[in-house]
Amino acid sequence: MLKNKFKYTCFLLFLVVIGCAKRGNITGGLKDTIAPVLKASFPKNFSTNFKGNQIKLTFDEFIKLKDVKKQLIISPPMKYEPLITPTTSSKLINIKINDTLQPNTTYSFNFGQSIADNNEGNPYNQFKYIFSTGDYIDSLAIGGRVKDAYNKEVESFVSVMLYEINSTYKDSIVYNQTPRYITNTLDSLKTFRLENLKAGKYLLVAMKDYNNNNKFNPKTDKIGFNKQFINVPNDTVFELELFKEILPFKAFKPIQTSGNRLLLPYEGKTNLTHERPKITLQHNGEIIPSIITQFPKKDSLQIWYKPMKVDSLQLAVTKEKYEAHFKFKIKDQKKDSLNITPIQKGTLHFRDRFTLETATPLVRFDNSKIKLINKDSIPVPFTTEYDDFNQKLYFDFKKEPSDKYTLNIAPGALTDFYEKENDTLVFKVTTKSISEYGNLNINLLNAKRFPIIIELTNAKGDVIATEYTENNPIVSFNLLEPALFTLRAIYDDNKNKIYDPGNFLDKKYSEEVIYFSKEIDVRANWDVEQPFDLSLPYTPEPKKKTTKKKESRL
Repeated sequence: MLKNKFKYTCFLLFLVVIGCAKRGNITGGLKDTIAPVLKASFPKNFSTNFKGNQIKLTFDEFIKLKDVKKQLIISPPMKYEPLITPTTSSKLINIKINDTLQPNTTYSFNFGQSIADNNEGNPYNQFKYIFSTGDYIDSLAIGGRVKDAYNKEVESFVSVMLYEINSTYKDSIVYNQTPRYITNTLDSLKTFRLENLKAGKYLLVAMKDYNNNNKFNPKTDKIGFNKQFINVPNDTVFELELFKEILPFKAFKPIQTSGNRLLLPYEGKTNLTHERPKITLQHNGEIIPSIITQFPKKDSLQIWYKPMKVDSLQLAVTKEKYEAHFKFKIKDQKKDSLNITPIQKGTLHFRDRFTLETATPLVRFDNSKIKLINKDSIPVPFTTEYDDFNQKLYFDFKKEPSDKYTLNIAPGALTDFYEKENDTLVFKVTTKSISEYGNLNINLLNAKRFPIIIELTNAKGDVIATEYTENNPIVSFNLLEPALFTLRAIYDDNKNKIYDPGNFLDKKYSEEVIYFSKEIDVRANWDVEQPFDLSLPYTPEPKKKTTKKKESRL
């Protein structure tokens, strides 16, 4: 019995030893979620009568700087950037000021989220170092929000600026001088707050400053502004709408792209007939016949001319008060030739016009050589319309559901500027059934005025459908392909049927754009009845009524 007890005791000791020897994982404790803390600064934060050019900041742990050039906002801006070191992890930040400081001025260094602990990256959010070259720290502030005048979402890193109104102020200040005060929405905020301001009168401006130079460049930047000068202190919540100005028309030196075509780059508007410039092509004072068209999706005009053996040509461009003259060499190059391609291939939707694009501009059409038939080989009446500026030929006819159409274009039906005629062309398209589409009826509520442009856009922001109403609050989009749509309304105040942005020098705001608060789901074989309250653009979507669509409706 004692022998058995001894064996049992030895077995228990063996298990204890094995248990003690068992390996385990080291957890390292809880994850650090605490941001760094400033322990000391020299000179002290919120110092007055600042005279030096060195600042030292000491933290309670090792920190690292991330995107400091993008995140750091210095107000008022400095002409020469300060040197901030080190760039590696440290408990210390050194700031060397390389600019001459203004007297009696409060300066703010807002580091945004650029200071973070070295291990976990916890940011010291919106840390500010503030000092004054005068006897006191300015403590006034204003705030507000920024939005985009046309797009639903505003971009990140929008600068908000104050320019002091004094005896030297001119509107051109935004183009050639830095502001008195500046802040930035950074990458997560759509609101702004300008702090440590002194009392006075100011111009309030928002700017998407792509050049990061605190100056407005209309070619690249967006701008928003408050028409009236503001007084500080002020408890108004300001709203600034960013827009991209349309530049005055300007042409640049032509580029020869083939043996019978020039490209004329430009900036400004040409999409409306009355906005197009007058262009005259010449050789030694003799006018050369030419056709002007738009280069697709580019700010360039195409100048078509008949090939000739010359060394150089001259081009005169005029538009209102603008005038430019160019002289350029001509080389022997391959010539453009007639080529015709369809926009729609396979399916022709009911909202679309069957469209042909031409590589060279057309000048003559013979519809007697064009035949359109359906799937039963029965001729279908049609009409044509040619957009000479965009080189598109439209075919209009009554489309029937679930039908097939064949367009036969015989040789010689189409003739281009160079007297070239088409060969035999055959194009085939098919329509879908009505049940594969949805209808959307918009009821505009509380419209302040008319006319109104209503646009439907897809997830990418592309305009899918547009309707224009001069007085009717009911707007219908029939036979839409099923999708999620974004809905916006534009008050077309100048009645030109397009959206017009603002202009800073003219002190003109953009035409007002209102978005419906949610996406609209248009499904196949359904009618969507959607109220759109224009006085409440950001409220939750009103309850909508959806009904089964009738198959016979077209």
